[in-house]
Amino acid sequence: MSAKLIIDLAKVKPQRPSGIKCSYKHHPDNKGFDAVLEMVRFSLICRRCESAPCVTACPRGALEKVPTGTNDDSVLRRANMLCTGCGTCALACPFGTVYDDLMPFSSSVCDVCKGRLEPAEKPLCVRTCEDGSIDYAEATPGGDLVEVAEDILVRVAEGSTWRPFLKNRQEARK
Repeated sequence: MSAKLIIDLAKVKPQRPSGIKCSYKHHPDNKGFDAVLEMVRFSLICRRCESAPCVTACPRGALEKVPTGTNDDSVLRRANMLCTGCGTCALACPFGTVYDDLMPFSSSVCDVCKGRLEPAEKPLCVRTCEDGSIDYAEATPGGDLVEVAEDILVRVAEGSTWRPFLKNRQEARK
């Protein structure tokens, strides 16, 4: 068994800049964790509407539904080169699970630091994460851990796959 990146959804604070650094080798200003969070949101938080109003609302055709390969559901995928960050998808989402402030215009990539870590070394994102929402350890999917991609697991709080990301209504009124 090999180590995997483990994200604890209950601890992630998506509405604030995270300050999490990334060591992705192909461009230095990469924010690979943002790319991981987008994949998590599309895999676990998106309600997967059959009609997908966010997809049809996008004026550039940057969103599409793609099969997961594991079941009949489809998940959203964003074409980074087409997305202008206009936020139309967020306005069209009937469940409020797509936020325009969480759809970065720039493209980032996470390679889970494959082949670049020394034994017992943790990725830079884990070392710079101040809220403890990311870990790197040996783990297998099951129970409260859901695998969203190869080598990336998400800890889902209380059986909920979307509640930790919804904005607190009281905070929004302030």
